This record gives sequence, C-alpha cells and structure tokens, in this order.
Amino acid sequence: MIDVLRASTTMITSLAHGATGVRPVAEIAAARILAARLGPAAILGGERGGVRIDGFHLGNSPTEYTHEQVAGREVVITTTNGTAALAACARARHVLVGAIVNRAAVADAARSLAARHGIRDVHLVCAGTDGEVTAEDVLAAGAILDAAARDSAAADDELDPAARAALTVFRRLASPAADVSVALVEAFAQAPGGANLIELGMQADLPVCARLDALPIVPQLDAATGRLIEMVPATKSG
Repeated sequence: MIDVLRASTTMITSLAHGATGVRPVAEIAAARILAARLGPAAILGGERGGVRIDGFHLGNSPTEYTHEQVAGREVVITTTNGTAALAACARARHVLVGAIVNRAAVADAARSLAARHGIRDVHLVCAGTDGEVTAEDVLAAGAILDAAARDSAAADDELDPAARAALTVFRRLASPAADVSVALVEAFAQAPGGANLIELGMQADLPVCARLDALPIVPQLDAATGRLIEMVPATKSG
C-alpha cells in the first residue's frame, strides 16, 4: 500500500523511531476505542482533510513521530486515505507499506516474499485521494518498481500497463535530475496531495516524504492482530 503524502511515510517513520507497532484504523471512533483499550502505551495519531483530529496526540506529519514521541509505544493511526486503503488490502496474502523513503527496501521485501511463497502477482495499491488516482502515489509506485528492476530476476517481471506507466513517469523525472529528491519535491508540489499540504501550510512535509531510500524499514501487516510491524529480512532472521 502506498500513500506517500503522508500515511505510508508516517507509518514507516514510526517504526524506524522505535514504535512497537502501528495499528491502522479506518474510522475515528474505532481509533479512540482501541487507544483507550491499549492504555498509556498507546499514542493516538491521525488526520481528516490533512488536519490533526481533535483530541489526538499527533497528526499525520512524519516529523511528529520522533523517537521521543513513539519509542516503546503502540501508534494507533487513522487517516483520510491511507488507512482506508490498508483496510481494502485485508484479503491479500501479505501486506507491506511502501513509500519513497523505503522504496528499495520494500521492493526487496516484496520480491523476497513472492519467491519464498511462490506468489506470482504483486500489487502496488495507490491510496489516492477520495477514490481518485493521484500523481504523487503513482510516482512512488514508479520509484519502487525502478528499485525492483535492479534485481537480477527483473527480466522475468511482467508489468501491467499501469505499472509500466508509473515506472516511465518516475524514470522520466529521475533521469535528468542531479538530485532526485529535489525533483520529487517539485513534482509533489504540483500533485493534488502536495498542493493540499501547501495550502494547509504543511509544505515542510514534502522534502521529508521525498527522501529516497532514507529508511530501510518495511512495515508488514500481521493479519492476526491488525498491527504493522517491521518485516525482518530472511537474511537477518537466520
């Protein structure tokens, strides 16, 4: 699942900064109930329309999810698009969270899972905005596909038209750019999600979400608990 501005990036950042898990919840009321049940170990974060929900500890900016705020705690989060997209993925065999900041790590993780379990199809689900495709998520999908294509098995990959288009869009943006992250920020600013953040005065989140391969963390959904936890690569698990 990809919601680069900003739910995916925030979930990845939370785990990178020491959260014990992330609990994505589609509805505000359900998030409040879950946080209350978890008690003092929980920190409640989320937004509607880009703005922090009244009474929540944090909003949906990755800059808020610092080590001091989330280390050793469970993050309960609900967002306008990202958590709804995760809920829509519930029937998938494995669910990972991807963004620009972990694009190489999530590409490697998806390929590893597919090889280990004999899975032929990997779906990149872009959250979009209110059911509409958004350019920023397509760019992030293209960035992940670009990283996946560096694998020696890439010659056997079959991309559908949407995936080929996303890869082309990312490579077109990246190929002449001296700094891909700078080019991504400029593209984000022109996209619906980025324009909305700028209008809300949250433009500082754009470069944070555009840091290519900054965090080698891959959140994986535990279907039994509904928690996102860090996926440990097979090479690390022994």
